[in-house]
Amino acid sequence: QVQLVESGGGLVQAGGSLRLSCAASGSIFGINAMGWYRQAPGKQRELVASVTSSGITNYADSVKGRFTISRDNAKNTVYLQMNSLKPEDTAVYNCNADKYSYSGSRYVYWGQGTQVTVSS
Repeated sequence: QVQLVESGGGLVQAGGSLRLSCAASGSIFGINAMGWYRQAPGKQRELVASVTSSGITNYADSVKGRFTISRDNAKNTVYLQMNSLKPEDTAVYNCNADKYSYSGSRYVYWGQGTQVTVSS
């Protein structure tokens, strides 16, 4: 089992910044990629950003140029630096981890979520 604990959410004014952190613990061997998803009321959950163990990143078009995902493999922690925040960024943000076992079985884990609220 992998446990993911997020932190860093909160309330910020439009144009401000927040940094989210996600620390992985437990059976962390085999984690290939980690990422951040978000879900706003009335909307589908969407991928915000992801990063592989080799450092390859992907971003949603809506956050390109504003958000940066990074990963510290030694600390088993992934970060999401969010700049120039907009009210439409308001959502519950969840960290996830994509893991492959020695046999090749795939497991996906999710954190409990952290609320990000951007006021106008």
